[in-house]
Amino acid sequence: MMKSLLEKLTTFIVVLVLPLMVIYFTVYFGLRRGEPKEIEFTSKATLAPKVDHAEFEILQQNFVNPKDVTAACLSCHNKRDDELMQSTHWRWEREAYIPGRGNVKIGKINLINNFCTGAPGNNGSCMRCHIGYGWEDKSFDFEDPTNIDCLVCHDKTDTYFKQKGKAGWPATAETADAEFAVPDYNYVSQHVGLPDRDNCGVCHFFGGGGNNVKHGDLEKALFHGDKKLDVHMGEDGSNMSCIDCHETKNHNIKGRAYSVSAENTNRIACENCHTDSPHNDKVIDAHAFKVACQTCHIPVYAKKAATSLWWDWSVAGRKDEHGNGFKEYDSDHNYDYLSIKGHFVFDNMVKPEYYWFNGTVDHYLIDDTISEVPVKINTLFGNYSDTAAKIWPVKVHRGRQPYDPVNKSLLSVKLWGPEKGDGAFWNDLEWDTAIQMGMAYWERPYSGQYDFIETEAFWPLNHMVSEKDQVLSCVDCHDRQDSRIASLNDFYLPGRDFNKGVDYSGFALIFLSLFGIVGHSVLRIVAPYKFK
Repeated sequence: MMKSLLEKLTTFIVVLVLPLMVIYFTVYFGLRRGEPKEIEFTSKATLAPKVDHAEFEILQQNFVNPKDVTAACLSCHNKRDDELMQSTHWRWEREAYIPGRGNVKIGKINLINNFCTGAPGNNGSCMRCHIGYGWEDKSFDFEDPTNIDCLVCHDKTDTYFKQKGKAGWPATAETADAEFAVPDYNYVSQHVGLPDRDNCGVCHFFGGGGNNVKHGDLEKALFHGDKKLDVHMGEDGSNMSCIDCHETKNHNIKGRAYSVSAENTNRIACENCHTDSPHNDKVIDAHAFKVACQTCHIPVYAKKAATSLWWDWSVAGRKDEHGNGFKEYDSDHNYDYLSIKGHFVFDNMVKPEYYWFNGTVDHYLIDDTISEVPVKINTLFGNYSDTAAKIWPVKVHRGRQPYDPVNKSLLSVKLWGPEKGDGAFWNDLEWDTAIQMGMAYWERPYSGQYDFIETEAFWPLNHMVSEKDQVLSCVDCHDRQDSRIASLNDFYLPGRDFNKGVDYSGFALIFLSLFGIVGHSVLRIVAPYKFK
């Protein structure tokens, strides 16, 4: 009798309890979060220079012209100019393959954007962020190595700056003012080293005309931020500098901006440091097959300074009762209206939009004809069936900008000029002349008529990575009412989507499985009595 009960109990455990335990622990250990793998790290920018430049005799001379500093640098660092003059930072263009277009040359030098419309023709202002001296017009010599500005990237004194409106020149004795003093070239040239956030951020944090205007995840708070702002660059965290991710070899800097690049090459991936299984959790790590790391780890951007989300040029040019331009601000003291630029909408702590992205990009080229509205300044390629595509968080910058309704093309505008009366829009607030001058500089046709059209530009996010307790949770996406990726409807997502066939089939399989287990257990228990 005792043996019979023991056999029945064993059978019950084997056919019912044990399978349920297997299911439970599989789910529990599969879904629980493991501790992320920690990475030990030392920033390259904190490493001391291998040599003391103050000891070099050639740097003891009394420098007056910054080009003389460049010549002194190249006398030791020979051939570095050849490397740099092949880089995109110097050329502002590269050849790239775009599906459906073939090989094209694209970059800041020939692409239109929906911020200040385009750099060429506005050289005095835009070329302040070129790594050269004096790109004032088309006569700039890209083959002259003394036009290279070595100091703007390698200054470690934080005293060297390019002057506003001078096409990349620092201040001179004639142009110095309270904001921009003449640099002490001897002091700066003797204190150089690897680029840090100050060198990179002076341009990349202020693109689009102001702090955080363009990218949304790059702003001056990152000069001295904390982990809450960015877990990598926070001074109380890893304290990383730009070159720690944007590794550089022979002046070729790894990483490409999606606004001016097309191919999925020379880019940076989180997996370069964190591997493809950083969470110590198989279920979470499996998401990386279709979800970019940034999607969960950048839940919001523009964490401090607000970023531009809407820029409407169509209302620019208004004047006050005295015939002058004016400014208006919103309740957070962000620009709401500027006569020279139009109406803005700024915001901070912004939730990204989400798109499929495989790393390749299409662009509106200057010879394109407008075929849809809004006009896509750039287009991110990718969809669910694309094996290279992942879900990415994106800042979408929208606006209205000038276009030619006859030629059906976006217009290039002469915005900046040295003085009032020269035809530049920022000086005279007159559209037609500024457009004529802009299109003439680009050597593009203009019908003489202009209007305004809506445009969109897409900026995948990479910075302002949050701490681990602030990342997205499962229900942020797997939710029927408020899924973050509700707009991506080309696939079935459990918890978000409802499909009677799929859901009922799943429920049926679960119940049938349980019924089979219980039924089999019961039969094994009662069978000895029934068929004895």
